[in-house]
Amino acid sequence: MRAAVLRETGGPLTVEDVELAAPGPGEVTVRLAASGVCHSDWNVVTGATSNPLPAVLGHEGAGVIEAVGAGVTDVAEGDHVILSWLPSCGSCFYCVEGRGVLCEVAMADMFAGTLPGGSLALSQNGEPLYHYSYLSAFAERCVVPAGCCVPIRRDAPLEVAALVGCAVMTGLGAAVLRARVAPGSAAVVFGAGGVGLSAILGCKLAGARSIVAADPVAFKRETALRLGATHAADPTGEDVAALARELTGGRGADYAFDTAGAPGVVAQAYDAVRRGGTIVAVGLPPEGATADLPAPALVREEKVVTGSFYGSCRPHVDMPLVVDLYMEGRLDLDALVSRTYPLELVNEAFAAMNAGEVARAVIRF
Repeated sequence: MRAAVLRETGGPLTVEDVELAAPGPGEVTVRLAASGVCHSDWNVVTGATSNPLPAVLGHEGAGVIEAVGAGVTDVAEGDHVILSWLPSCGSCFYCVEGRGVLCEVAMADMFAGTLPGGSLALSQNGEPLYHYSYLSAFAERCVVPAGCCVPIRRDAPLEVAALVGCAVMTGLGAAVLRARVAPGSAAVVFGAGGVGLSAILGCKLAGARSIVAADPVAFKRETALRLGATHAADPTGEDVAALARELTGGRGADYAFDTAGAPGVVAQAYDAVRRGGTIVAVGLPPEGATADLPAPALVREEKVVTGSFYGSCRPHVDMPLVVDLYMEGRLDLDALVSRTYPLELVNEAFAAMNAGEVARAVIRF
C-alpha cells in the first residue's frame, strides 16, 4: 500500500510503497477514506514531539473496517469507524475512575512508536517502520487495536468524521466536557485553528452569550465568526483581555481556552478571565515548555487553571453523539474542511496549515 513516511526530523514526508501486516488478535485493518492534517503531526516533523523514525504519521482518520483479527467481537468488517488514538485499557486506576483519556496503559506505548504491547504492523523491504499515536493514518490502510475503532452511522461523510477523531473532539470536548461552559456565559478562545474553531462550536452549542476568537490570521478570525464567535481580535495588536472585560461589565470572561499551545498564551488566557473563572490549556506546547503565571493572583483570585487532553472525552460515547449533532444540523463541521488533498500532496497540506490558509486540510483516499 501507499503511505507517507517521515524518515528524518525536518521532513519532508515521502509517499512510498510499504507493507502492512495482517491484523493480529484484538486488531483490525481499516481502509482509510480520509485523514486530517493536524499540528500534532507537524510537531513530530519538527522534533517538538519525540517519535521513533522512520514513521508513518497521521492520527485523525476515518474509514471502513476491512478485516478483523482473532477475538474481535465489538466491530465487524464493513463498519464505518472513526479512529481514536487513545485506546483506553478499561482496567487501570484512571479508567476505573472514569478518566479513560488518562489511561496509564495506553500512554505507556504511545510515544514508543508501536502498537500497544510493542508490536509493529508496518515495514518496508523487511525493515521496520514505526507507528504514530497507534494509528498512522497517512496511509491507504492501517492496522489498529479494535479499541481504536469507534463505529458511526453509515450516512455520515467520512472526511468530516475523520476530524471528529481529533480536532473536533479535542476542542468541543474542552468546552462542553471539561470547562462545562454555562448558558449565558462569556468565553475567549485563543487560537482559531481546527481545535480552536471546534472549541468555539462547543461554546456556542453550550449556549455561551459572547465568544471572542483571538488569532493573528485574518482567515481564521473570519471563519471563527462564521462558526459562532461573536467577536474576533488579533492578539498581536489588540488587547484581548480588555475586550473580554468590556463585554462583561469589567469582570472578564468566565472561561478562556488556550488551543494554540504557544509560549505565553496560557498567561494571556489567565489575564482574560474574571476572578473565579476557568482557564483550560488545550494546545500541546513543545516538550520542556513551561507556563508562567502570577503566583499571588493564583491565591487571591481563585481562578481555576486546568488542562484538557483529547477533550476529556469518552470516544465511544461522545464521538457518535458529535456525528449525530452534525447530521442533525446542530454543528457546522463542514466549514472546518477548507481543502482536500491526495496523499501525494501531504507536504502541500502541511504548508497550507502552517501558512494559516486552512481551518483543516484533509487527505482523501
